[in-house]
Amino acid sequence: MSQKIFNTATRKKEIFQPIKEGAVGIYVCGITAYDVCHVGHARAAVVFDVVVRYLRARGYAVTYVKNFTDIDDKIIYRANKEGVGIKDISERYIKSHDEDMAALGVQTPTITPKATGHMDDMIALISSLEEKGYAYCVDGDVYFAINKYGQYGGLSGRNLEDMIAGARVDVNDKKRNPLDFALWKKSKEGEPFWESPWGNGRPGWHIECSAMSRRYLGETFDIHGGGEDLIFPHHENEIAQSQAATGKPLANYWMHNGFVKINSEKMSKSLGNIFPIREILKKYHPEALRLFMLQSHYRSPVDYSEESLTEARSGLLRCYRTLQLLKEVQSKLSVDTTTVAKTSSEQAETYVRQFSQLTDKFNAAMDDDFNTAQALGHVFEMVRLVNNFIVDKKNMPDSDKANILAQARKVFDHFGAVLGVFQNDADQFFISDKETELRKRGLNLEEIEGLIHQRQIARQQKDWARADDIRKELARFNIVLKDLADSTSWMIE
Repeated sequence: MSQKIFNTATRKKEIFQPIKEGAVGIYVCGITAYDVCHVGHARAAVVFDVVVRYLRARGYAVTYVKNFTDIDDKIIYRANKEGVGIKDISERYIKSHDEDMAALGVQTPTITPKATGHMDDMIALISSLEEKGYAYCVDGDVYFAINKYGQYGGLSGRNLEDMIAGARVDVNDKKRNPLDFALWKKSKEGEPFWESPWGNGRPGWHIECSAMSRRYLGETFDIHGGGEDLIFPHHENEIAQSQAATGKPLANYWMHNGFVKINSEKMSKSLGNIFPIREILKKYHPEALRLFMLQSHYRSPVDYSEESLTEARSGLLRCYRTLQLLKEVQSKLSVDTTTVAKTSSEQAETYVRQFSQLTDKFNAAMDDDFNTAQALGHVFEMVRLVNNFIVDKKNMPDSDKANILAQARKVFDHFGAVLGVFQNDADQFFISDKETELRKRGLNLEEIEGLIHQRQIARQQKDWARADDIRKELARFNIVLKDLADSTSWMIE
């Protein structure tokens, strides 16, 4: 099946045809490094992490570029407020970003350029625009002349005349047109600056992505991505300045992920509903947050709430319980479970065929504009099938069981590699999940296991009343016990 991508520029799904056969170049706008990353950053990061993972699973050699804006008004303001240099601020929050991404299981992009490392590229691009008549300098500031570029508004679908009519004009503005945007800003007293043909200053925000994408991916590349909020003006301006300079399309496909809402409200600092990634991960396993993000199509908005994270965790628990059962059954077989041999029974062949069909359906969903919501449906169908097999396996020879388990494990490995989940050993996952859930409830692992140990002693002493009291006490925290022959296992619902 052909890969299809919804192209924001054309507002329709298109068959994906990379510029170079077998290779894909993708550029995604990264963070402005002035604060810790929040759940909105997590969504964009997970979305494009999965895009890259799936393209690689399809066999493409992917060059993934994601930048850091490390010079900006917000960075300067924070540096001045704290009495430190801008590099101290940007490096602090780039480090924080990298820690959050690693915790989320987001793979490191191929190239992570910083704006301050590409001043020469930006100055050269601005100079080219000035030479071609698309840029003008006024008192050390350089602006892009919107009226010189006839295709402005093409990505966002906005009408230039309407935008101009609705723009607020500052009487002291040096711009010829209220929509003209800054390519280079004259430095103010106390601000960091770089030398340029127009005097000391620093780049505008939009020019950095045009310069860095061109540097690492060429004048035209395959996919440009980012959050929906970047369509206008950032990506619109990128297109204008890049295509004015080269006469070529900047990117062939434009992908944008939807917004994150918080309890059905828009996320904003004024409402106080910004949730840092690291705070969320104190209460939920990283893969639960990933699963929550992937339960919706990437172009749709997602509504973050405690309830939605709890539901995602429940789904993840179902998957890991199946993986744990699969592992336990494998360990009890008398044959090498890593050897995939031809099955000898019709029952076994039916399971293997169904696994293969689910893999095809999963891939078809991902081929259809990276539809992770639909793909996850096939993941849970796989969970159901494997659970059925574990119940249904009694009359099969061990060689058939081994083959089915090996095939099932391969399918889960593929699903996990694409979605960035199931990356933990099942036993380790449950330990980590328990620790996280107990911490959220103000408890710790030692306290719970101590109570369970006391209950085991009570049961050995036939003190059933005490054993029952401890069970009830644990149940108040949604801790469910399962008594085995010589031990007790437990989980948190």
